[in-house]
Amino acid sequence: VLQSMSEAIVHRGPDDGGVWISDNQQAGFSFRRLSIIDLSEAGHQPMSSPSGAVTIVFNGEIYNHLTLRKELEAAGYKYRSRTDTETIIYAYQHWGERFVERLEGMFAIALWDENLQKLFLYRDRIGIKPLYYYGSDSRMVFGSEIKAILKHPAISPSVNEQALYHYFTFIHTPAPETLYAGIRKLEP
Repeated sequence: VLQSMSEAIVHRGPDDGGVWISDNQQAGFSFRRLSIIDLSEAGHQPMSSPSGAVTIVFNGEIYNHLTLRKELEAAGYKYRSRTDTETIIYAYQHWGERFVERLEGMFAIALWDENLQKLFLYRDRIGIKPLYYYGSDSRMVFGSEIKAILKHPAISPSVNEQALYHYFTFIHTPAPETLYAGIRKLEP
């Protein structure tokens, strides 16, 4: 399923792709990469912390990652890459859930904390990078495009009539709504 979701958005990241599933199979990520910072294999995503306690998929660019990196290295974090992705992992580990307040850039981040068994989703303050999600009592499915979410076999597309009304009236669907029932936009 994760591979199929990834293939639906291969145009977003033609340089690399990857799939990760947690040991207890409570979480899974797939990713398509457009290499911008650290073009090497060290920038591969999904990316995990050295201990495996934190795993991330990240779309965007963190403009102040070099400044944050210096601070995190001084605090003892050892980098394996030159990526802003790795900086996000260590920033979360160092500053906790509110690390995102220190980020300057455009981003959509999904972060799995293995110790807490918890998924965190973040989006930049302006909402430049897209992040859509479907949530129910038993599952959370997300992606940078709705077409990836629709590849999940548990999700049947149906029209969100209220959003359709807004679209015909205002020529857009205001967040958090989308034209698909049950699929929402994560607000900035």
